[in-house]
Amino acid sequence: MEYPDLCIQSPGSLRETVVDALSPMPNEVAKRRPAFAERYTRAELYAMGENLRNGCPRSSHAEFKPGKDRDVTALIEEGNAERIPELVPLCHGRMLVSPFTFYRGAALHMTADLATTPTSGIRVQACGDAHLGNFLGFATPERRLVFDIRDLDETLPARWEWDVKRLAISFAVACRDNGLDKDDAAEAVLICAGSYRKRMAEFSEMSVLELWYNRLDAGDLIAGIKDPLITCANNPAPNSTH
Repeated sequence: MEYPDLCIQSPGSLRETVVDALSPMPNEVAKRRPAFAERYTRAELYAMGENLRNGCPRSSHAEFKPGKDRDVTALIEEGNAERIPELVPLCHGRMLVSPFTFYRGAALHMTADLATTPTSGIRVQACGDAHLGNFLGFATPERRLVFDIRDLDETLPARWEWDVKRLAISFAVACRDNGLDKDDAAEAVLICAGSYRKRMAEFSEMSVLELWYNRLDAGDLIAGIKDPLITCANNPAPNSTH
C-alpha cells in the first residue's frame, strides 16, 4: 500500500497527513494480504534495497534548499499552541542559550525541512527527535546500565532518513557549539553515519529474536573508547580520589 509522503505545507497539514497514514487499511486491501505472507529472502531484500537506492542515490542528499515559504517564527508559534502557556517562556529561554539548544527545541522546524528532501520511500515509526542528547544510559530491571533512546513524545510514521539526518546534524551543531573546527565536525558526522551503516548491516544478519534481545551495555560502550583521557576518567587509579 502506498502512503502519501509527508510533504509539509503547514504544521496543520503535517498532523493531518500523519493521521491519514495511521488510518486502518481499507477492507479491499486487507483482504488481499494473506494472514501468513512468505518472507523475502535476504538476497531479495538486498536487491530491493539496491533498487531503492538507484531511485534515490546517496548523492541526492548532498544539498538542501529551503522552501521559499519557510517561516521559522510561524512554526514556533504553532508549536506553542500545544504547550502549557506558563511554560512557553521557559522553553524559549532554553532555546536561546546556544545554537544547539535551539536545535534541540526545533524538531518541528527540521521535520518541515526534511519533508522537502529526497527519500527512498521506506517508512518507519521514527523517533522524530533523534538528536545526540536523547541517547542516554538507562537502568534495566536486571540492574544493568544500557544505552538507549529517550524522548518519544514526537514519534511519528516517517521516512527512515529523517532520524538519521537529525542525529548526524546534531553532532555537527554540537561540535560548533563547543568550539571545534569544521574538520572535527565533519569527522564526527562521518563516524555517526558510518556506525549506523555498520550496525544496520549487522542487524540484517540477525533473526527477529536476536534483534529483540540485542542491547548495548555501558561496559561494552566504555570498552570501545580509544581516547586514553576518556578511558582514564572512567577507570581511575586505585589510589585516586574524587
